Amino acid sequence: MSLTPEELQARLDLAREINSSTPADKVVGAVARLFDLDAVPGVDDEFTFPARPTTSRDRIFGGQVIAQAMTAAARTVDPDKQVHSLHAYFLRGGDETKPLHFRLHRDFDGRSFSNRRVVVRQDGKVIFNLTASFQIPAEGLSHQVAMPELLPPEECWDFTDFIAADPHISDRQLAHMARSRPFEVRSFRPPASDRATQHYQWFRVASPIGDDPLLHRGFLAFASDMGLLSSAMLPHGVSFWTPGLVSTSLDHAMWFHGEVRVDDWFVFVMDSPWTGGDRGLCRGSIYRRDGTLMATVAQEGLIRYRPQ
Repeated sequence: MSLTPEELQARLDLAREINSSTPADKVVGAVARLFDLDAVPGVDDEFTFPARPTTSRDRIFGGQVIAQAMTAAARTVDPDKQVHSLHAYFLRGGDETKPLHFRLHRDFDGRSFSNRRVVVRQDGKVIFNLTASFQIPAEGLSHQVAMPELLPPEECWDFTDFIAADPHISDRQLAHMARSRPFEVRSFRPPASDRATQHYQWFRVASPIGDDPLLHRGFLAFASDMGLLSSAMLPHGVSFWTPGLVSTSLDHAMWFHGEVRVDDWFVFVMDSPWTGGDRGLCRGSIYRRDGTLMATVAQEGLIRYRPQ
């Protein structure tokens, strides 16, 4: 299956038109508002997030609830302590047209570290839980794995063009996927024939978000669920839109290694060391453009493939 040059150009033009139809600051602002959780009146350590009137999603994007729960936890911790790790499980698919309820548990507060659990409910049922650890910044032994040799963002596919050029993505799917995003995204994905296990995406927030460190970490947590699960599909030549494939995130872990800025280019280098039993294990390293390792991510997801 392939596209003629005329078909490719038509899809590129359509995708770019859809992508530019909404101003970047409006899309980025919508993500920033995800972190404006409302405290439940008269109740300590409980927050809510309102329902949306409509949605085009089958379920809430995992990166959203990860970032929201992390932010809710941070609101109950000494501001001198920064989140350095989180571990989460996706239990049920959420619905954007229903409100979310966040219940915080203050499990530990020490001199250097604090720990919080967050239970997220919808319709009275637990859909997600997260544990996050916070630490006062400290100096000590330091090393990191070097960033691999990568193409710079200027030499990678713009994500909008990348999806438009894929003939396996229907026009209906393209219309949904080409919508404006909170990040500029540049992708490198080897061809399926390589049976490779590694790919990468460059990200940069699409409009300014200020200097709040927690907001930058929230945006990075949001981005940490973008494309990671596809790493387990890469060596098998399938993707999210392959007929007969069902996928969803099962758990998610993330470690922050230092200062986070999402308004400069950073790269998410992803791979999958294993698939089996309808599951795939994925991991990622997030580097600043100067090669500094900013965060590490791991995720296991459902990869159920039943070819028709």
